[in-house]
Amino acid sequence: MTHTTKTVLHVDDDPSQFPIVAALLEKRGYQVHTTDSPDDVESALLRTGARIVLLDIDMPGKDGLTLLKEIKQNDGGIQVIMVTGMVTMATILRAMRWGAEACIFKPITDPTALLEALDATEAKIRRWWRAVEELTQQRRGLEQRIEATG
Repeated sequence: MTHTTKTVLHVDDDPSQFPIVAALLEKRGYQVHTTDSPDDVESALLRTGARIVLLDIDMPGKDGLTLLKEIKQNDGGIQVIMVTGMVTMATILRAMRWGAEACIFKPITDPTALLEALDATEAKIRRWWRAVEELTQQRRGLEQRIEATG
């Protein structure tokens, strides 16, 4: 079972952010998909298979915190990193409480924090997939032992 964490969906109502982030991440082997419409996120996740979302908070219509809750309710394994210019302690704490992996602040002048958050997120996803694969192998072994004795 092979799973790639190198696919990222970047959601921001300001498309000028897309080339900046894409250039940075593509240099490090990421495939970056983008949408400026919060309403397109669910279909974009299904279409791209992205397991990591970079998500703006302050967007018209559906804000990023609402979208974070929806993403986590639909698939708790998708990791979300908030990327926002909206900096309040209450917003950051709410995002973290609702399942965000990190909050990165715009403008991204130093990419270190974003890259560190992505590295940690990828490592977390890999650990989960290893655990799932180990559990699957254990169950197969147990089923084989039951069949052999029964």
